[in-house]
Amino acid sequence: MMSTAGTQTASPNERCFETAARGGRAARIAIVGGGPGGLTLARILHLNGFATTVFEQESDASARTQGGSLDLHPDGGQLALARAGLLEAFLQYARHEDQGMRAMEPTGKVLFDRVDAHGGDRPEIDRKLLRDLLLQSLPEGMVRWDRRLASVVPVDGGYTLRFENGAQETFDLVVGADGAWSRVRPLLSAVRPAYTGLTFIEIGIDDIDERYPALAATVGHGMLSVKDGERRLLAQRNGNGHVRIYVSLRLDEPELVDRHIDLTSPAAARRDLLQRFEGWSPQFLDLIRVCNDEIVARPIYALPADFVWSGRPGVTLIGDAAHVMSPAGGHGVNMAMLDAAELARHLVGNASADEAVHGYETEMFARIAPLAAEVARGWENHFKR
Repeated sequence: MMSTAGTQTASPNERCFETAARGGRAARIAIVGGGPGGLTLARILHLNGFATTVFEQESDASARTQGGSLDLHPDGGQLALARAGLLEAFLQYARHEDQGMRAMEPTGKVLFDRVDAHGGDRPEIDRKLLRDLLLQSLPEGMVRWDRRLASVVPVDGGYTLRFENGAQETFDLVVGADGAWSRVRPLLSAVRPAYTGLTFIEIGIDDIDERYPALAATVGHGMLSVKDGERRLLAQRNGNGHVRIYVSLRLDEPELVDRHIDLTSPAAARRDLLQRFEGWSPQFLDLIRVCNDEIVARPIYALPADFVWSGRPGVTLIGDAAHVMSPAGGHGVNMAMLDAAELARHLVGNASADEAVHGYETEMFARIAPLAAEVARGWENHFKR
């Protein structure tokens, strides 16, 4: 069981956060989405005396695999965890040894090999472990499970959240932390993420150090990148000896993946992937040959780098709901957690929710636009034809 920092006591000022237009009572705050961003916001607000409710569509914390390894940046995820009183706990569980980066040619020649050996400032942590750390820092009952949002309806004095299981509740402030396909975003904009033209085929290997030590040595401690023209293979070290491997496909439409990779069976998918990398060194082909049976296509989507919305009282967005971008650079989770920390800072420092949201959004738009443009350029340059 993880240990987390003790709950801080909120000051009287922080406890009396109110929305002036709503009769002087404390604002009712809903956070839609129980990922790292939403949970970080809930944790920081909890420390400052705010009553919030997190709604998560999954049935419980173990309902599905949470995804790969995350590197938390000092000015992003780590800063947010410090404000949440959880940085020390994170550093205890983070993998400082897995910050390396290796680039190789398909022949096996090493082009670049950076081994941080505990010296980097962006330690890794599995997404599930980070989520568990945040969940265990919240009071029981703050996260409502099995709440898949069906609609958000403006009502007098707030917004009613209606869920597919029939439940509904009304709140003064609704924060969409519900990812790329946010159901809160349509309250603010009709813009939807666009397909980037790239789809990843994700595969994985369990217990690689014990079962396949030679392949473990090839991957190293961190990220391995191998490319040749349009053929790309990325391997990422995760915790507990697991490695996630991504094969990129450039497709005009994500639905065209079936023309290249037969996902009807693991054996067929391995066969097609191996054919795609014909002529590459056996060490890279073996990463495909011995992979697990779970093989998944993951199309990559992004919002425009300059995406903004006109403010609307009582609603805002954080994380991928606000600015989903390609995974290049590992900025997604860092920006989501920083969004949470900054929105919380504005809510704590303002007597009006609307003023707090306006201040947060103004600063967030200015912070995200240049980063999103840089990520988009780097993504296209790395995967260009």
